[in-house]
Amino acid sequence: MTEATSAAPAPDALAGVLADAPFVRLVATDDGDALAAAGLLAKGLRAAGTPFQVRVDRDPIPDDVDDGVAVTVGVDRGAHAIPGTTRPASADAFAVVRRLGVDPDPVVALAGVVAAGSVPGTDGSGDALDAADRDGLVERRPGVAVPTADLADGLAASTLVRTPYSGDPEAARAALADLGLPAEMDGDAHRRLASLVAVDVVGGEEAAARSASAVERALRPYAIAGAAAPVETVGGYADVLDALAREAPGTGIALAIAADPSAAVRTAAIEAWRAHGIAAHRALDAATVSRYDGCVVARVGGREPADDAGTPRAVLPTVARLLRDFRSPEPVAVAVDESDDRLAAAATEPTGLGDACRSVAAELDANGWGTADRGGIAVGESDGGGKAESGADITGALAALREAI
Repeated sequence: MTEATSAAPAPDALAGVLADAPFVRLVATDDGDALAAAGLLAKGLRAAGTPFQVRVDRDPIPDDVDDGVAVTVGVDRGAHAIPGTTRPASADAFAVVRRLGVDPDPVVALAGVVAAGSVPGTDGSGDALDAADRDGLVERRPGVAVPTADLADGLAASTLVRTPYSGDPEAARAALADLGLPAEMDGDAHRRLASLVAVDVVGGEEAAARSASAVERALRPYAIAGAAAPVETVGGYADVLDALAREAPGTGIALAIAADPSAAVRTAAIEAWRAHGIAAHRALDAATVSRYDGCVVARVGGREPADDAGTPRAVLPTVARLLRDFRSPEPVAVAVDESDDRLAAAATEPTGLGDACRSVAAELDANGWGTADRGGIAVGESDGGGKAESGADITGALAALREAI
């Protein structure tokens, strides 16, 4: 299916549709911005007393709703959508919920903005940042954006950065020990930590020039205040939502919707994020990386394909993003798992990458999906997600995608 290019609807228009709807089905793409946006809409509908259903899908198609409204989030499909193309979907969702007469959660909105690769206060998120500041929910400070109070744990699993100790909690602990940080972190300690991470991100032999700008969204984080904090920082929250959208979407929805997430939900969210981040970094560590004209390819795998947390199937899109942000001198990065006949791709600019994946997949009788700046292909996959017979393989799909981009 080719992505539409229509502009996002005005918040008043979509809010009017939702206000009159007897039932709403929300379906979001599998990324942190769309998950945050869907959570904001769901919380707004709950406060307005409107029944709803929400799910996450790698390639959302609006559900048929005989007696209600279907809304896609993260793609421009169907009669009602928040595509997240010109600005983060979470910023638009924040505005829509306000038009419903409900106070949306600004912390969830800001986490979605960071997950989209933007900065709080920009790209339409100024109202969310103002609301969070006014209510004392966030405070900007020096340091690094991680979701956990345990800094070594946060640095090892974070996918906002790529350092020599990413994926290795003990190596992260050793690096922090060398800094001699105090138990109670003050401004100076946070600045020293940020300097260490910034230097380690850009100073490696394999670091791409893009690393210097990519690391910026992990620095000088917005700390989340006490009772408002399902995690420690807005950037850390973004990282968790992005991981959950692929690893454990049900937990991600629960985290984004809950006014005060239970301890069980928080624990499950952090455990899934930790497993996802460490697996992604370790997969990239073990990958064979090749450079071509227009793209860089990381070949990962060597493990049996599975749907469990921490497997290549779940982390492959994150591997592609890490490759793009921190190791690729080319505008497109592709992570390929030949053992699972699957690839994921990420681009620095919205260039119709998802459509390219669909086009290649259609030629090979495979499955393709994606958005303007990311996508994926699975060869020999049945409609149920399992393996099916196919005459193609992922190596051929990769070659065709390289030609297409």
